[in-house]
Order: sequence, then C-alpha cells, then structure tokens
Amino acid sequence: MIKSELIQRVAAANPHLFHRDVERIINIVLDEITGALARGDRVELRGFGAFTVKHRAARQGRNPRTGDTVFVEDKYVPFFKTGKELRERLNPDGDGS
Repeated sequence: MIKSELIQRVAAANPHLFHRDVERIINIVLDEITGALARGDRVELRGFGAFTVKHRAARQGRNPRTGDTVFVEDKYVPFFKTGKELRERLNPDGDGS
C-alpha cells in the first residue's frame, strides 16, 4: 500500500471527513514520526510496532557490478520492530514463524 492508497482508504472509512483533511492528518502523523526519528527518538505505536534509528559503522563494501572494493561511510538507518499484536495477526496459528 502506498500513501495515496492509505489516504483513500481512511477517507472511505470516514465519509464525514473531507479528503483534504484526511490527507493533511496522515501527512502530519508521518512528518511527526520522521521528525522524532531524525532527533534520535523512538516511536512506538502500541499493537503495531516501534520505529528506532540504528547506527551502522563504516565498512569495506564491494561494488557488485565491478567487484571493486569500496568504502561505505557510517550512517543511521531506520529500523522497525513489529509489535506482539501485529505478529499474532500475521501468524494466527500461534507458532510465531
């Protein structure tokens, strides 16, 4: 699902809201999550999961096209860990795999 599909589904489920208002709400929520991660904060949505930022150290990598060794700088990457309720919905048989 892409953001425009999410907006359409939320607008369809809430016909009392204007489409532009739904779009604005979703944009604000996503901007707040992005801002919190940029500050290094953790964002937890109960039952869904938690977003955090992880640091990846600099390393030697390889260009897959040429095979040459390249230096990859250190960086911060977003990380998502699913919540218990989401895992249970995805794996209803209870085996957790």
